[in-house]
Order: sequence, then C-alpha cells, then structure tokens
Amino acid sequence: MAFSADELRVLRRALANALHPAPLPDEDVRDALRLAASVDEAVREAGRLRAFLLDDLARYREALPGSLTGYLDLLEDALADGYDPAADDLAALRALRGNPAAARLLARCQALAERSVRARLARVSQATASTPSVSRARLLALPGGRAAEEPRPKPPTPTPTERPVPKPSEVFPPRRRPVPPPPPEERVAG
Repeated sequence: MAFSADELRVLRRALANALHPAPLPDEDVRDALRLAASVDEAVREAGRLRAFLLDDLARYREALPGSLTGYLDLLEDALADGYDPAADDLAALRALRGNPAAARLLARCQALAERSVRARLARVSQATASTPSVSRARLLALPGGRAAEEPRPKPPTPTPTERPVPKPSEVFPPRRRPVPPPPPEERVAG
C-alpha cells in the first residue's frame, strides 16, 4: 500500500498527536477520518482481490492439465501474496511433477505446507500448555442439603413378565430343502 504526500502528512500529524495528545483542529480530524476510510477501503479491495485470485486458482486447478502454465503462474502469485498451499494444490502438483516448473513449485509448496502445519501445532501446544489442566476427579455426594431432609424414593422394582421363552425353531425357522432339478428325460421338450 502506498500513501500520497498529503496522506503521509495526515498520518504524521495523527501519529504526533498520538505521542503528544492535544486538541486537534476540526480539519485535522476530518483528514484523519478520510485517511482511515481510504485505508479501510484499500484493505477491503485487497481482500476482494485475494478472494478473486484464489477462486481463479481453483478454476485453473480444476482445468488441469490443460491449464498448466496459467495454474503455475497463479500459484506463484498466490504464494508471493502469503497463500498457504492447500492439499488440493499439493495433489495437483504431485500429478504434474513431470514438468520441471511444477516439480520446483511442489518442493516449495511442500516446505511451506510443512512450516504452516508446524506453526499450527506449536500454537495448539502453547494453548494447551497455558490452560490449566482440569482434574477429572470423581464427584462425591456430601451429607446435608435436601437429600438429608427428604427420604429418597425407592426405585420401582421391575415386574416379572410371564412370557414363555421361544423355542429355537421359532427364532430360527428350519431351512427348506431345495427342490432337486427334474431328471434329464423330463427336461427335453417335445
């Protein structure tokens, strides 16, 4: 992102005011608000451009191997913009590793993906190390409270059912024997 000379002057006045607070003239406040709005719009535009680039990259990946050159160029641009290669990118590059440019890009993407995974694992391990471990001790009932005042109702006892136990032949009916084929004399029509 580049600032114009006027925007740099506004930024410098805002930073000076942040270091040495003093009341600002209305014109300086309006200039700072205008600069903040411009920066916000530039950030939104960069996000839209990045989303377009990633969508375009996905379209080229789906059209492989016919779009090899365009895909490799777009992936290079995305990596330069800070994109972490996805599993789909790695799979596509593995399939295209016969091409020297794709093989070089595969090595680069594998290194980036490994670094990304290591960073995520480090963040997770730091987060788990910083959270206090919770003891999973068994909870015991303490005397007192409502339970001590009221008698506990007894659980209902199940009533026995007087159903007869089924016979094995009822549960597993006997197999029917297959009907043997007719003798060869009867098969001949005619």
